[in-house]
Order: sequence, then structure tokens, then C-alpha cells
Amino acid sequence: MDAHGSGRWSVMDSLRGCTMGGMRVDKEELKRKITMPEYLRHAIRDAIESKDAAGNRHFDSAAAAAECPMVVFINPNSGGRHGPKLKSRLQELMGEEQVFDLQSVRPHVFVQYGLGCLEKMAELGDSCAKETREKLRVVVAGGDGTVGWVLGCLGELHKQGREPIPPTAIIPLGTGNDLSRSFSWGGSFPFFWKSAIKRTLDKASKGPTCRLDSWNVSISMPAEEVVDPPHSLKLVEERSLDSGVQIEGQLPEKLSCYEGVFYNYFSIGMDAQVAYGFHHLRNEKPHLAKGPISNKLIYSGYSCTQGWFFTPCISDPSLRGLKNIVRMHVKKANCSEWELVPIPASARSIVALNLNNYASGRNPWGHLKPDYLEKRGFVEAHVDDGLIEIFGLKHGWHASMVMTELISAIHIAQGAAIRFEFRGGEWKEAFLQMDGEPWKQPMSKDYSTFVEIKKVPFQSVMINGD
Repeated sequence: MDAHGSGRWSVMDSLRGCTMGGMRVDKEELKRKITMPEYLRHAIRDAIESKDAAGNRHFDSAAAAAECPMVVFINPNSGGRHGPKLKSRLQELMGEEQVFDLQSVRPHVFVQYGLGCLEKMAELGDSCAKETREKLRVVVAGGDGTVGWVLGCLGELHKQGREPIPPTAIIPLGTGNDLSRSFSWGGSFPFFWKSAIKRTLDKASKGPTCRLDSWNVSISMPAEEVVDPPHSLKLVEERSLDSGVQIEGQLPEKLSCYEGVFYNYFSIGMDAQVAYGFHHLRNEKPHLAKGPISNKLIYSGYSCTQGWFFTPCISDPSLRGLKNIVRMHVKKANCSEWELVPIPASARSIVALNLNNYASGRNPWGHLKPDYLEKRGFVEAHVDDGLIEIFGLKHGWHASMVMTELISAIHIAQGAAIRFEFRGGEWKEAFLQMDGEPWKQPMSKDYSTFVEIKKVPFQSVMINGD
């Protein structure tokens, strides 16, 4: 669903980007503020190339740390024709070694060796390296998937006790850019991008920090592999299921287990099926989708052919609703017990949403009134409240009205953890997606498949672009 919507929104976002920031930013002053001393830039580069964080033992005692040292990760495949030009522009505005092309330097490599190098040099008494590590900020130029990838790698620092965690700002290059919108970095790449990039880096150097929840997805299924899973979903060792939930189906003797993390949403059903078909169409015919607007137009057209708007008459009505194949349990706020939550019979798509922005800046959960929140036992939704909102969509027409904010989605639940049990039956597969990465989930007729969603115990640190 992250590609839903009209091109009009992207155009308006771009026009707003033209005037973003107001005051002119002096190029040389910005460079002085964010560029690391040369010896540190070379030490980081050498550590990454050699995959050795031992560090440069030759310190420059006269060097002073930059006021706000910064590194940028750029996905040059995002943003259509702008990717390579943007990379060159960023290299003009800071040390060339501070701009990392994600095709050649993966974020986990930077975390292990680049940051590791600064930490080793600090341990050896280099005060400039120590201050640079403590002040460092990160900018990600890419779509939501790229931002999530970098955040996940920075999150490893929590597990390793290597704090502080560098806060992250965003240059939006994707189609939906909902993470970017949520932290006021805009919804699309601006028309007058050369001056806008200077203002973005200036804002990233001094913007206030805030927090973002993320959610771990664990899948336990009969022993087989998911074909072509998204990069955010990894095969792991067998994990035990939460024993606090009564199982309706049978457990197989052997399980295959997958894990992944999402920042925006997890969904099941028709929206994921349409996204799956669209992604495969785009991979087979990349010439059809060369930018955000063309992506959205093709996505909208493709969704009309998949039964999302027009359900084929020959379809068995008993196979349409997710209620026929899914049971859902939720742990509500401040509650340790799982509660069985009924799935509406009309729901053909279920979405667990973390952000207030979804599908290119829409808010399907809606701005709910205090009396309705109290009546349903909900609280106002925030990206750092430890809760996730679960809503349903009936069909393409319903989804369209929700996305234009004429109505709200079906409010199903709000909780601190979710568990889905897929019962299979006549369904041989289901369609799932996380943050715009869809996959086809095989299902067994004899055994249940389980999906558990729980909050990651630490939060990502973001920079607010306001």
C-alpha cells in the first residue's frame, strides 16, 4: 500500500520543498561545521576498506573536532535520475570520505569498522576522535526501506553497549517516504534540490532529537522456506512460541523460523497481494517505473486488475475474508495477558501501523476524538508510545476513501504485542508485507503458521526536521 495515491501529492510536496528552510545557508560555513578533520576521514576510510577497526595510531594533536560531524548514506538507485547527481553534491558539501554509497559500503560495515575505528582511537587517547564519535550525526538519502536498513544497523550499537547512538535525519528519495514525513523531512525530493540539500544538512546538524519505536516480527511455520523473502526477513534458529496463547491448530514437529524488524507497518491480505504483484512487475519491466509519480500510477492501475476493487464473481465468498484463515490475539497496554480479538468479516486487509503516516502521508487511523478513544480503550497514537494500531480495509473502494481521509479505517485494536495464527484450510498461501516489502507466505492445510509482533526493547534516535 505504500505506493497508493495520486501523483498530485508528490508534486505538492516538491513545490513545498522549493521554499523549505527560508534563509540561505552559506556553503563554506556548512562545510566547516560538518566536515571531520582529514586524518579522521582517512582513518575511517582505511578501516572500512581493510575491515580492521584497529584505528590510526598517528593522531593530529592540533586537530579540532567539527562542530557537528556528519556522515551520509545514499542509495543512488532511489530518486530516479537524481541519485548520482545528489551523491556528487553531497561530496562537495563535506569530506568525500563522509558520503557512503550503499552499493559499496553497507551500513553494518560502517558501524563495525568506521565507528569502531573512532572508538579505538578514542581509547588510545585521541580526544578529537572521542568528540567526533560523541557528536556524530547520520543522514540517510533514500526511501523508507533504506532508512529502516540503516536504523537497524545503528540499533546493533544498543546490543553491543556502544553508545551514544548517532541520531538520524532523512533526505527522501523513495515513493511513499512516510518515515521522512513523520519527522518533518518532507515527502519527496524537492525541485530546487541543490539549495534544499544545504538546508537539509544544516537542519540535520542542529535539529532536536526524538525517539521511534520499532517492531520485531517472528514467523514460525512448518519446515519449509519462504521463497524470495524480503531483505528485512532472515532465516533464524528455531524459536519457542509464547505459551500464553491457546493454539487452535496443530503444531508441526519441525519448524522454520524467520525474523525481521519494521518501523512503519506490517500488513496481511489484499494490499500485500497487490504490492507483491507490483514489485514483480517492476522487477520484470523496470522501464515502466522510473520515479515516484510513475510508480504510483502503475500501482493504482495494477491494483484494479487484482480483485482489490472488483472481486471476481467466480471467487468463493468463504475464501475472501481474512477471518476465514487468521486468528488474532493482542496484548493491550499495561497488560500481560493475551486477548482474542475478532477480525471483522469484511476485512480483506489487516494493517499493524506504527507511524501516523502511511501510504504517502495518509493517516488511516484518523484523528480520533477523546470520547471515542475512551470508549474503545485506546490512547492517542504516537511513534514512541510502545503501542501499535491495528486496522482493517474492506476492499479497494473502501481503501481509497480511507486514503483520501473521507473516512477512517476499521479500528480493530491497539496493543503492545500481536499474534496471528494462520490456519490454512483451503488457502495455500497468504500475502504479507513489512514496510513495503511483500512476500508470498506458504500455508499448510494441516498445521498452523504463527506470526508474533513485539516491540524492540530499545528505540531509534531520530532528528526532527521542523
